[in-house]
Parts: sequence; structure tokens; C-alpha cells
Amino acid sequence: MSLSRFFDNRNVLGPLFMLPAAALLIVFLTYPLGLGTWLGFTDAKIGRTGQWVGLENFEYLFGDSVARLSLFNTLFYTAVASTIKFGLGLWLALLLNRELPFKSFVRAVVLLPFIVPTALSAIAFWWIYDAQFSVVSWVLVKMGLIDTYINFLGEPWLARISTIIANVWRGVPFVAITLLAGLQTISPSLYEAASLDGASEWQKFWYVTLPMLTPIIAVVMTFSVLFTFTDFQLIYVLTRGGPLNATHLMATLAFQRGIPGGALGEGAAIAIAMVPFLLAAILFSYFGLQRRAWQQGGSDK
Repeated sequence: MSLSRFFDNRNVLGPLFMLPAAALLIVFLTYPLGLGTWLGFTDAKIGRTGQWVGLENFEYLFGDSVARLSLFNTLFYTAVASTIKFGLGLWLALLLNRELPFKSFVRAVVLLPFIVPTALSAIAFWWIYDAQFSVVSWVLVKMGLIDTYINFLGEPWLARISTIIANVWRGVPFVAITLLAGLQTISPSLYEAASLDGASEWQKFWYVTLPMLTPIIAVVMTFSVLFTFTDFQLIYVLTRGGPLNATHLMATLAFQRGIPGGALGEGAAIAIAMVPFLLAAILFSYFGLQRRAWQQGGSDK
């Protein structure tokens, strides 16, 4: 009987149910994060234990031209790709929120690029961008717009733009479907009231849709920025960071220095340097949720 009362106690059942998830987080998240942080302050190499060197790895990376270039590439890649994904995703969400024929089927098709494995998407774009067999170059040549095939992944800025396009193609469906879910939570009575006040379609969007969608935008853009900033598979399959390190992101450079290069401490230091930017994205989401509390009449303090 006492055992039954013991398990009926919510203060006992709650922690018990959380134990499996907590164990998984400790094993697969907390421990690797702690180990990586420790390695970032050592001179560890593959095959030998490192010694504590303090900020030496970070000082070296600050003077490393490739590391600085990878930081620029990461910020540029994240800012441009996330902005485009938001714009296209919002437009697509507004379009899918209307009454369309075969609406459910269209929504399912829109989601396909996001659920396809990243490596397969990267291989497909690798063929699209191929210097000899590119379908894009072939079409442009047949249309008489260009004379020779374009080396999309052979020129630094072309490669940057090409990888951004691939990332946008893959990420837009996630933004669109999430914003669509947010749009469907907005009460139609708000639009009816705005119509009675003589509001135009643009005014309805600016004064009703956008403010009500702000919390969802904050969350979806946080995830979008996190996914883009830490992108590894797409870049690694497409370019391996080339040409001339023009598409190296911090994630790919950390892998290159740490695993193939053998400098575990240096690679871990690059990964640790990503943390402040990721925290900034999380804070962006936090303030967006505070805006939601304000909209619902709660306190944002």
C-alpha cells in the first residue's frame, strides 16, 4: 500500500519519467560538450593526451587567416540564406494559407525538400553545378545566353552563392510550413474587424498578421539561424570548403582541423568559438516569446 502511494506521488513520478531523457542528454550532449570545451583549452592531438594551454588555441585562431575567412563565410552564409529563407517562406506560407485546389497535396510536396536527407540534396546540387554536365549551364547555352559552361563551384564568390542557393532550397519548406501553422492560429475575427475599419490587404498584413506572427517568426528564425550557422553536411559534400577556402564554414573547418588534421584542441577551439553566436540566436527567440506575453496582456518583465 505504501508503495502504491509512493508511485502516486507526482513529485516522485515526474523525476522518474524524466530520468531516461536526462540520461540521454548527459551521455550524448552534456558529456561531449564538456569534453569539447576541455579539449579547446589543450594542445590535444589524435593519439596523445593534450596539455592545458589556456587561450593559446584561440590566440592562434585569431591570427589565422583561414579561421578569420571561415568566420566571414559563416556570417555571410547565415545572414544571406536566413534572410532569403524568411522572405520566401513567409510568401509561401501566405500563399498556402489561401483556399487552393489540392491544398493538402501541395503542402506535402512543399515539405519534400526539407525531409530529403541532406547528403542526397547536396549530391543532386553537385550534379546541377557540375562544370561539365550542369543542366543549368546546358539550358543557358541552348538559349544562347552564354557560350561556355559555368564553373559554379570553381570560383570563390560563385561557390558561395551556389551553396546559399542549395541551403535556401532545402530550408524554405521548414520556414514556410512553420509560419503556415502560425497563420492558422490567427483568429479570422481580427481580419473581419480590420475590414470593417476599411483596412487594405497590406494594412491587414502589417497591423494584424505580422504582429500576431512575431512570436512564431522569432522561434522559426532562431532554428533557421542555428541550422544554417552549424551547417556541415551540405558544404562538406558540395565543396569540402573550397575553392581556396571560400566556402569553409566554422563547422567544416573545425572538422577539418580536428579529425583529418589531427589537431583536436584546435578543432574544438573553433567549435567553442561558435557558441556565442548560437547564444545570440537563442536570445533572439527569447525576446520574441516575451513579445508574445505582451500581446496576450502579460508582463514582459
